[in-house]
Amino acid sequence: MQVILLERVAKLGQMGEVVNVKDGYARNFLLPQGKALRANEANIKSFEAKKAQLEAQNLETRKEAEAVGAKLDGQTFIVIRSASDAGALYGSVTPRDAAQAATEAGFTVNRTQIVLDKPIKELGLHTVTVRLHPEVAVKIKLNVARSPEEAELQASGKSVAELAAEAEAQAEFEIAELFDEMGAAASDE
Repeated sequence: MQVILLERVAKLGQMGEVVNVKDGYARNFLLPQGKALRANEANIKSFEAKKAQLEAQNLETRKEAEAVGAKLDGQTFIVIRSASDAGALYGSVTPRDAAQAATEAGFTVNRTQIVLDKPIKELGLHTVTVRLHPEVAVKIKLNVARSPEEAELQASGKSVAELAAEAEAQAEFEIAELFDEMGAAASDE
């Protein structure tokens, strides 16, 4: 099916281009979301009449997105999740969780704007892309931790594996000290 793009669509084309897409993609995504029109004579004439208005509207929304993007770029948001001792999450962090964390921090971000390169299934710092406009994308960091205290430690550069190893070494040291004290007490008697 041939459609006229009303805005830039990633991996498809720029505003005003007539492109061939699969029927289902056009019917189920592009047309209902207002991203495209069917390419027929009436719609082409209608688009040409509205082209200047659409370009001005696109420019305005892009400027707004760039302003929000300047504030949002590089921000770090904390997401608290339960996880195993090894750092594997019980479940995963979804785009909805990332959007909720950003919204709680005072930014207006929709879950459809969050782009995850791969599922987040481990504790730690993860970089996520936020697509505020088809032409504006910024990076944020998600600090996935079991508690706010652990999030602070991760932000300072320590990983969950290092923290677990330190805790285990400390416990072994305390046990060794306890046995030494017990041995010393037994020899005194």
